Amino acid sequence: MKAISIRQPWAWLIVHAGKDIENRTWPTRYRGPVLIHAAKGMTREEWEDAWTFAQGTGASPKAVAAGITSDTIERGGFVGIADLTDCVPSARRVSRWHMPDCFGFKLENVRPIPFVPYTGALGLFDVPEGIVTIPEIAR
Repeated sequence: MKAISIRQPWAWLIVHAGKDIENRTWPTRYRGPVLIHAAKGMTREEWEDAWTFAQGTGASPKAVAAGITSDTIERGGFVGIADLTDCVPSARRVSRWHMPDCFGFKLENVRPIPFVPYTGALGLFDVPEGIVTIPEIAR
C-alpha cells in the first residue's frame, strides 16, 4: 500500500477536521488508497502556522475537545487512510486548503486508524503488507 508522510498538525487536520487537500510541489499520477503518516518532526512555528491557517474551519474546537496539543498529538506513525482521487494544479484551486503554487492531492473517504508507529519517507512510499490493519469502517 502507498503512504504519504505529513507533518503535524496537518495530518490531524486531514483525518479529523476536513482538510481535503495535501499540498505538494510535485505531481502524482497515483490514484487509490493512501495511508496518512504523521511525521515525527514538528516545530512550534509549524504548529502555530497550521492552527492560524485553520481558523474558521471548526478544527480548533475539535482539537480542544479531543485534548490535542503539540505535546499529545500522535507523531511518527500511521494515523489514517484516505483515497487519493486527483492531483489538481494550483491554477485550478478546488479547496480553501489548496495553496498557491502547489499541486493539490485530493483526499476523499478519509478515516482514522489506530496509531501504528512507523518511520516515514519522502514522496509516496510503499508500506509492506501486514504493517497496518485497516479496520472495517462503513464508507
